Amino acid sequence: MATAKIAITIEESILQRLDLLVKSHIFPNRSKAIQEAVKEKLGKLEKNRFETECLKLDQEYEQALADEGLTMEAEEWPEY
Repeated sequence: MATAKIAITIEESILQRLDLLVKSHIFPNRSKAIQEAVKEKLGKLEKNRFETECLKLDQEYEQALADEGLTMEAEEWPEY
């Protein structure tokens, strides 16, 4: 996977906490720790966005569509 080098500004207290994780061998270096934190945060944001969109769905309508699909599939099954 291709990577890109960036520069960031971070609060000193956060950097100290990050350095403790590196010193404790929880992460091999600052870069890897920040990479994993960003990846995790992006995943949470995407999951939240998906959940928010799902809440917009009409549950009764979606269930009716699912039931209709199951009925249609069942009608197409061969009889043994």
